[in-house]
Amino acid sequence: MDVIELLPRLHLLRFPVGQAYLWHDRDELTLIDAGTIGSGRTIADAVTALGHSPEDVRRVVLTHFHEDHAGGAGEFAALSGAEVLAHHRDAPFVRGELPGPPPRFEEWELPVHAEAARHLPPGTPLPPPSVTEVTDGDVLGFGGGAHVLHVPGHTDGSIALFLPAQGVLFTGDTVAAAPVDGTPIPGVFNLDRRQLLASVGRLADLGAEVACFGHGDPVLHGASAALREVTAAARS
Repeated sequence: MDVIELLPRLHLLRFPVGQAYLWHDRDELTLIDAGTIGSGRTIADAVTALGHSPEDVRRVVLTHFHEDHAGGAGEFAALSGAEVLAHHRDAPFVRGELPGPPPRFEEWELPVHAEAARHLPPGTPLPPPSVTEVTDGDVLGFGGGAHVLHVPGHTDGSIALFLPAQGVLFTGDTVAAAPVDGTPIPGVFNLDRRQLLASVGRLADLGAEVACFGHGDPVLHGASAALREVTAAARS
């Protein structure tokens, strides 16, 4: 796993498939997403290497239930005691109570998904000890107030997190960066692409300066304008 400092209070944790983010407040840390199965110990080691204890991570906020984002949440929660949070529509899948619905693949996505799946570790995720359910409009206690935005389309319970005081937006898989040139694009492997594009439009209107995606390099300057270009290109 690569650990990359994006801002003085923000690190990117990059796994073979997907990525997570670590936000630093003065007395505590917050993890946004938790990687694949087996990532719990790796994340704990990264936190330690950054000069903190895993117990300093007070919460793990999951942008959605897919295994490359939620697979390590239970493991890391068991190691750190962190609270795990997810939208109420995705929480049953995170808890392992129900299987999550598969994406409605577009034809061109099938070989891309098959290649990504080759890099996912086998097994069943360890469910978190508990999952705190969040919903649109909630404000979480980190980053000066992290606003929860329900952005359905990729999954029914996908969320984004916006930190207005910092100008930082975590999009989950609602937006990604293209692997070739890093251009922001709508997320793939969705339940409802039309709904996803409406969600991208909502995120573009926030005025974020920084946008952190579930896959690909973040945009560190002028994120809102970049997201507006995503919506304009999708309509053309």
